[in-house]
Amino acid sequence: MSYIIALDQGTTSSRAIIFDHQQTIVDVRQNETRQYFPHPGWVEQDPQDIWATTFGVLQETLAATGIDPKAIDALAITNQRETTIVWDKKTGKPVYNAIVWQCRRTADRCAELVQKGYKALFAEKTGLVIDAYFSATKLAWILDEVDPDRKRAKAGDLLFGTVDTWLLWKLTEGRVHATDYTNASRTMLFNIHDLCWDEEILSILNIPKAMLPEVHPSSYAFGEAHLGRNVMVPVAGMAGDQQAALFGQTCWSPGEAKNTYGTGCFLLMNIGQQPIISQKGLVTTIAAGVDERPTYALEGSIFVGGAVIQWLRDTLHILDEAADSDFFATKLDNNEGVYLVPAFVGLGAPYWDMYARGTMFGLTRGTGRAHMIRAALEAIAYQTHDVLEAMSAESPVDIKTLQVDGGAAGNDFLMQFQADVLNVPVIRPDVLETTALGAAMLAGLQVGLWKDLADLAGHRRINRRFTPTMSSEDRNKNITGWKEAVRRTLSDID
Repeated sequence: MSYIIALDQGTTSSRAIIFDHQQTIVDVRQNETRQYFPHPGWVEQDPQDIWATTFGVLQETLAATGIDPKAIDALAITNQRETTIVWDKKTGKPVYNAIVWQCRRTADRCAELVQKGYKALFAEKTGLVIDAYFSATKLAWILDEVDPDRKRAKAGDLLFGTVDTWLLWKLTEGRVHATDYTNASRTMLFNIHDLCWDEEILSILNIPKAMLPEVHPSSYAFGEAHLGRNVMVPVAGMAGDQQAALFGQTCWSPGEAKNTYGTGCFLLMNIGQQPIISQKGLVTTIAAGVDERPTYALEGSIFVGGAVIQWLRDTLHILDEAADSDFFATKLDNNEGVYLVPAFVGLGAPYWDMYARGTMFGLTRGTGRAHMIRAALEAIAYQTHDVLEAMSAESPVDIKTLQVDGGAAGNDFLMQFQADVLNVPVIRPDVLETTALGAAMLAGLQVGLWKDLADLAGHRRINRRFTPTMSSEDRNKNITGWKEAVRRTLSDID
């Protein structure tokens, strides 16, 4: 037997998932990772905790299954994107906590860049909007704190990486400092046309190129991971979580799209080998691929997806388990005019309002727990609708179906409501761990476990297809109510 282990390092947990040749999950191990909130809108993690939990679940799954490490054909890495880590090359120690993608501390710096007229330049070169979400201003902020004159960074003594780069560096014991196209394209420093770090943007932000990693395709022989006892396993696949999911959902042709329902929601559509610079609040990113010629995707990033259910459970304590949300939502025939806009860290695509904050509308004396829970689930679907609406306006190809994955994709109420709001079928695969699967597929292609894309697609299995049932009248009424709630939430409201 041959196996691939995918290391899936997410925002709230680190997981190791073993896949066999049939793309069947053999074992899953998970450890939670802690987040820190030193100031309102700030989000941090300890890079050492990220590493310890990731390497820990890797060792746990090997111990639990008894699989001989020699039977592991390759490791794959998929990761929370944009999260920014800087460490000392000599000591291997981080110089500051990881600044998480959700962190808004550099919102004012981004606003300054826009005011100085850089919006079009950044969009054209990187495909991104100027926002605190991405890595660039996070990295500049850390350097301002620990190396204001940039002396150590210019000398190459400080290294930058997103989480994939940090894990690869640790797994290879400091021998490899690299990333892949997908993660590089999320930094707001990478030229997605020329496939290189952009010198002009680096100069604007005063970021020395010497601290940046090498960049390779997602399916690539990155280096050998040391698993102990002289066991070396190639790291052969690496991709940011959302691009990995797009690949894992076999969205390999233009017009094919997927949505991942995790902490946030991320809707990506394959647009082929010619990038489209969005005019509708979307971003253009590099999709995971198997060679040097990149494929591009339009992406709509929703900052708060499944996290709104965690908020109901952990902060408001009106849910005991996230899975209970399905039960409470179905106790009502409709939302009875209650809308929740979960702008806890601002609004992402297509609004990009860094200063919006969460709001709830339509409350009456009769509003209860079920209304709030249903409104939270519906908000996830409405936000996805807004992104898909913008995507459809810019793409020459209509989306016929939406592939879904991630933890919240297991919620039947949410998936049915999503199909109803979008008025397109929603397809849920048998394996919801599509992010990890996509990374494993990239690694497996590199080492020959699967011979080509057709071989990969032959193992795909569908769990359920959700078909729209809502009337057009109800759909329009619901969407109109949602859009009014969003309008009243935006920070620049009159």
